[in-house]
Amino acid sequence: MHPKTALITGVGRTVGIGASIARTLAAEGWDLVLNYWHPYDERTFGAPMSHNVAELTAELVAAGARVWAMPADLGDPSAVDRLFGQIAAEAGSLEGLVLSHCESVDSAILDTSLDSFERHFAVNTRASWQLIAAFARQATHDGGAIVALTSDHTAFNLPYGASKGALDRIVIAAAREMGGQQISANVLNPGPVDTGWMDDSVRAELTALQPGGRLGTPADVAPVVAFLLSPAGRWVNGQLIKADGGFSA
Repeated sequence: MHPKTALITGVGRTVGIGASIARTLAAEGWDLVLNYWHPYDERTFGAPMSHNVAELTAELVAAGARVWAMPADLGDPSAVDRLFGQIAAEAGSLEGLVLSHCESVDSAILDTSLDSFERHFAVNTRASWQLIAAFARQATHDGGAIVALTSDHTAFNLPYGASKGALDRIVIAAAREMGGQQISANVLNPGPVDTGWMDDSVRAELTALQPGGRLGTPADVAPVVAFLLSPAGRWVNGQLIKADGGFSA
């Protein structure tokens, strides 16, 4: 039996959630397509990122996985079709889809610009719908599994939270509409995960709200995603799962 292949979006940094998911899936025998877009990472974190994907790819290959790294600006309406064309030509069919990409720029109701609002919905919502639809169209009779990372942000993070809320509904709809294809679809909310975006004050504030007294890490999130993609996890379907260390309790 050939190894299963998963597409993970938003894997532009070696320290991100997407990278940790990739490491975990590689260790479990998956081949991987890594999607990334350095201009977003560099705009958000203010540092060159071009070496990150090469380093991660080499690490995953050393772990035994076949890896295809494919850049795509998911804000571009035509990007998903081009991405899946490249996947079909180079990697073949996919059995797993992990949506860990995002556009995330904080703003409130009164200071959100139209451009920012539309960019958030283009990347977080429209592109996610396109990716899910493209995944379903190429699925074999064995089906597959979809996991999308979400957030419960609302106030003072309007475009991000609203676009993630819409994503939740799309994924839950996919569980019902694509069940006949043996495709499961779940949404995973990991809560606050420290991937470099927090300063010391935010880190201290959020740590104080965690029952276990520590923040989540990408390594806490990855095994949950791997389980949902596995045969053992496929009976979990159509759920919005909070794997956040009790942050939302």
